[in-house]
Amino acid sequence: MTGESSGTPDPAAASVDSSGLPEPVLRVVKGNPTPAEFAALVAVVTAKQRAAAAAAADDHRRGRRAAKSGWAAYWRRTSQQPLRPGPGAWRASALPR
Repeated sequence: MTGESSGTPDPAAASVDSSGLPEPVLRVVKGNPTPAEFAALVAVVTAKQRAAAAAAADDHRRGRRAAKSGWAAYWRRTSQQPLRPGPGAWRASALPR
């Protein structure tokens, strides 16, 4: 399984610099973390990626597509509310719910 299909980076596909070593996926730009702190960071990032990949696979398996924006999700929610015809209904349609 490659990193593209699972949502996790593939170490074999990592870019290689001029010295022949692969470039790191995570890089510390400020501070001096201990090996335990850096390992904790790697564990959190890996868990987050796996959870996102599992959620996407679950949505795909159920036939759902993720909303592209909050605006699209807003209209999907409001279109499922029942219509209430009657005098002044147009005025009530603009009120917050």
